[in-house]
Amino acid sequence: MRLDGVRVLDLTRYLPGPYTTQLLADAGAEVVKIEDTATGDPARWMSFESEGSDGTLFEAVNRGKRSVALDLKSDAGREAFFELASDADVLIEGFRPGVTERLGVDDDSVREHNPGIVYCSLSGYGQTGPYRTRAGHDLNYAAFSGLLDMTRADESATPQIPGVPVGDMAGGLFAAFSIVGALCSRALGNTGGEYLDIAMTDVLLSFSQALAPDALAGETPRPGETALTGELPWYGIYETSDGKFVSIAALEPPFWKEFCETVGREDLVETHMTDDEATRAALREELTELFAARTRDEWAEMFADSDATIEPVRTLPEALDHPQTDSRGLIERTQWPQRIGFPARSSDHADPAAGVPGHGTQTEAVLREAGYTDRDIVELRESEAAVFGE
Repeated sequence: MRLDGVRVLDLTRYLPGPYTTQLLADAGAEVVKIEDTATGDPARWMSFESEGSDGTLFEAVNRGKRSVALDLKSDAGREAFFELASDADVLIEGFRPGVTERLGVDDDSVREHNPGIVYCSLSGYGQTGPYRTRAGHDLNYAAFSGLLDMTRADESATPQIPGVPVGDMAGGLFAAFSIVGALCSRALGNTGGEYLDIAMTDVLLSFSQALAPDALAGETPRPGETALTGELPWYGIYETSDGKFVSIAALEPPFWKEFCETVGREDLVETHMTDDEATRAALREELTELFAARTRDEWAEMFADSDATIEPVRTLPEALDHPQTDSRGLIERTQWPQRIGFPARSSDHADPAAGVPGHGTQTEAVLREAGYTDRDIVELRESEAAVFGE
């Protein structure tokens, strides 16, 4: 799984697009981050709030990239950009629809310089439809897609903000998947250059496969009333004696049977998959009392070697420090700040992307590689169409 030799121009900022290109960089692609000449990606200045953390959002998703700072509103900056685009395999942008047209770097304009490029637009609502230019962030996309409605325990509860920006991350992941698919299609001779339109709301809607059939049939799935959102007592979350929580996901009879035998409640085995509401309610009460009798860690120890599908609800630091996570080699600990690396293991994978670029620190090197001379560099510097970071 190596993308060595693939060059990506990255016009994105903040989280969704940079996560896309971080995945590509971690797989070996060369990512050239095109930033504005003023301050660059605003994520450079978005520090994490935890005490003792010196990292920024930028550092988390921009490892191993090269930063080129160009003023795309200027003729000279745009000309330099087209020079880079002419030799690129991929371009990804995350502006609101219409912005790239105003800048003159839209798909049609770039394709005049490179017909075979894979051009990806990643946005909240996509390039078409009445919401195409609507402002939004991750929470809005989760609200639009029906995801927030289903985060409640029941209809009387308030929708909960997901613990991670799932729309941003899912959109970024799907953009990376689509880009690699387009590159494969081009390499196989099935297509040439390709335009990709990725909407984060579309991706979140596609995640509703377990609920969509009912919705498309005219039903309205309600929170807490579907198999995977709390309807079933044997698939849920229960509080423990220390105020923490454990999860149980015993959907299959063998898992439920092992759970019942482990806790000494073989009398509950036959209640599995019952449709009787009174039986379910009574079972939920039984499980609530049962789990409340021990601490979370006591339950974890009891089911450590069991197939009963019991898992403690961990904090993120607990998950990151767990031996399972450590055994996967997911956390890159040799650089500061540490970060979560590429979440797939491969028998032949590129080395982890390293180093966080300063604003415009590779502008000169990248432009010289594109054929710019000393005089060209001086002219760009004097016109302020590019920034040459230290």
